[in-house]
Amino acid sequence: MKTFRRLRCVVVAWWSIALAAAALPGRLADLDEYVGRVLNEFEVPGLAIAIVKDGDVVLERGFGVRKLGEPARVDAHTRFAIASNTKAFTAAALAILMDEGRLKWSDRVIEHLPWFQMADPYVTREMTVRDLLVHRSGLALGAGDLLYWPTTSYTAEEIGRRLRFVPLATSFRANYAYDNILYGVAGLTIQQVSGRSWAEFVRERILVPAGMTETSALPLDARQDANVATGHAKFDFKDLRPIPDGSAFENNPAAATIHSSVHDLAKWMLVQLAGGQLPVGGGGASRPLFSTARQEEMWSVVTPMPIGKSPVAALAAVRPNFLGYGHGWVLADFRGHKLAYHTGGWPGMVSRLTLLPARKLGVVVLTNQEAGAAFNAVTMHVLDAFLGAEASDWISAYAAAVKRGADDAAASWQKHVAARDPQAKPALPLVRFAGRLRDAWYGDVVVTEEGGRLVMRFDQTPQLVGDLEHWQQETFIVRWRDRTLNADAWVTFSLTPDAKIDRVKLAAISPATDFSFDFHHLALKPVEE
Repeated sequence: MKTFRRLRCVVVAWWSIALAAAALPGRLADLDEYVGRVLNEFEVPGLAIAIVKDGDVVLERGFGVRKLGEPARVDAHTRFAIASNTKAFTAAALAILMDEGRLKWSDRVIEHLPWFQMADPYVTREMTVRDLLVHRSGLALGAGDLLYWPTTSYTAEEIGRRLRFVPLATSFRANYAYDNILYGVAGLTIQQVSGRSWAEFVRERILVPAGMTETSALPLDARQDANVATGHAKFDFKDLRPIPDGSAFENNPAAATIHSSVHDLAKWMLVQLAGGQLPVGGGGASRPLFSTARQEEMWSVVTPMPIGKSPVAALAAVRPNFLGYGHGWVLADFRGHKLAYHTGGWPGMVSRLTLLPARKLGVVVLTNQEAGAAFNAVTMHVLDAFLGAEASDWISAYAAAVKRGADDAAASWQKHVAARDPQAKPALPLVRFAGRLRDAWYGDVVVTEEGGRLVMRFDQTPQLVGDLEHWQQETFIVRWRDRTLNADAWVTFSLTPDAKIDRVKLAAISPATDFSFDFHHLALKPVEE
């Protein structure tokens, strides 16, 4: 630890940057007022932002509080979970190994992890290191996320080995579908090739050289710092409250575990916009963290992504002409300029990091509430100011989109209510629904009868404990006791002709539930005692 602290002091000197080296556009003179409106409109306790332009940090600032009900303010050094913005660091770690000739994008995964298997032998044989990062494996959206979210007892390798049981939804390399689980395999590949864990490699080969002293690869490290934001969530989609510190994704760190401040992420954006170059001393000298060739590859579209329609007319300007995924980055355009960006979602926190390479412009927004509309409204306001675009009311536009989503979720629920027969009774006595169930890729789920009610427990996931309420016929609702999850689900039992449990299916009730609750991918069957 002492060696690490000494090394940090050396590299920090490179990043002695005058924050006013490049002036902010005049339209951002109202930024404090604008961000205040964002916090109020989207019920965000705290937010931090950094802007870089032409090789300089022009702004880094915090707004609001770290935790509701407490006075500590967010500042530029407050650490937040950046969640899936971690993926760009994983891509950079692989790029470093490629620059050293230790692997290639085109290497088959089984060359480095001989035990690796997908559900299809052809996919197993042909899956490359590149395929691990670009969301075209044939897995469905979020498939396998329940293996680590909410936090499970599985190890990273156990999760990787369970991939062979996760069914494929489409042909290999045919469609875009975002996943986290293959980034876990990418992390194991980095460990195998480098001899260092993913977290150790990222810290030693990226964070330390870049002078990112306020960044930790694992959330446990972040919690040792007093200046850390607390996440907030709406209990039952309604009441905003702080949520307990979590250890999410610690068994899949390469997908989502980095915690950082905007002060440090400004350094990361400068490295990216400099083509992977790190400053060395004064006079503009530099050395590569990773090569420009690797940078160009990471920012090249590999997998086209579908371009949906804007939920409200006021957001038409953000609808891109092209959209695709590279290596840890989403690539798109905005007002005629190429964007490289990513977002991140963590329990109680969301974030967005956006780069306009041609303009040498970068913006990062970190929040301690699950409100993507907030980081989007701030990001678009800043981009418009630097691009000299006609002013748009992004706050109202994103507020309209949020309302549209809430209205759609409410309408979905009312359709279920209207279709319900409230007089319908369970087909069996409650005790007959109890038993141990097993899914090939997740493992065991247990239903017990306790005091005249059914309780469901996921064996490997302590947070997934819920009470079953009868809905109609053989369908129940599982109400999770942790009300921060916002992931209540339908539980439908199918019976054999002999009135025994044949199989059980789950599906999230609300369309607003995060896709990582991939209950619908489970195929639970009774375990013969």
